[in-house]
Amino acid sequence: MTIRNIGPAGIPSLGLGTFRMNPGEAREMTLAALAEGYRHIDTAQAYENEAEVGEGLRASPVQRSEVFVTTKILPKDFAPGDFRKATEASLKALGTDYIDLLLLHWPSKEVALAETLPVLDALIAEGKVRFGGVSNFTIPMLTEAAEILSAPLAANQVEMHPFIDQSRLRAFQLERDIPLEAYAPLAQGKVMEAPELAAIAEAHGTNVAAIALAWLLHKPDTVALPKTAKTARLAGNLAASEITLSEEEIARIDALAGPDGRIVSPDGLAPDWD
Repeated sequence: MTIRNIGPAGIPSLGLGTFRMNPGEAREMTLAALAEGYRHIDTAQAYENEAEVGEGLRASPVQRSEVFVTTKILPKDFAPGDFRKATEASLKALGTDYIDLLLLHWPSKEVALAETLPVLDALIAEGKVRFGGVSNFTIPMLTEAAEILSAPLAANQVEMHPFIDQSRLRAFQLERDIPLEAYAPLAQGKVMEAPELAAIAEAHGTNVAAIALAWLLHKPDTVALPKTAKTARLAGNLAASEITLSEEEIARIDALAGPDGRIVSPDGLAPDWD
């Protein structure tokens, strides 16, 4: 198993997440990740580090055309005029002519998708955005979005790790050919406390983080976005794409999911989850 290109956008199946990086870290980690072989960087306006990611992209000898860059816009900017302005702001911050994947970061409780998504279609037609998608959307929301957006719905980025049961959402997205991007794939470090994962890691001569990522990468049409601010961990995360788990091992990891596994559900932004 190696890093694959997923879905209509050809999203590299493993990327660098940049959530909650300290000032200066996003630039250095983007630069280090590209040097290590990563070709997918995930940021967002809410992370307040698009400019640093852009600095890392420009400092790297890797050509911009070889790097898949994702960013996200918050619901406060979903009104049509605001969405266009926010996209232009991301382009400027990143210092790039186009965004590979632009996501609606959370569903809006005020602005209808029928107002926002036609602007996303227009940005794609203009070449400022290559592909569009969503994040933290439920099955009904995905159904509505796919009906409105003329371009392919290139991804739904959601929390996914061994402790959360996303089987219904995953099955729906597989049926609709909508790739699932997994944020918090290491459950914000909680995977390190799971003895079942430790035992599988020991059997493969690797670490728990690599096993959690390998489990995700075995899932069809799934992208893993581990965040690390330590350059020493980049190679290990990337090497997860070379680990082959048995069906029995995958089933053991699947069994870790429980009803209280969700970590990210901010008040005011989170929908009524599936």
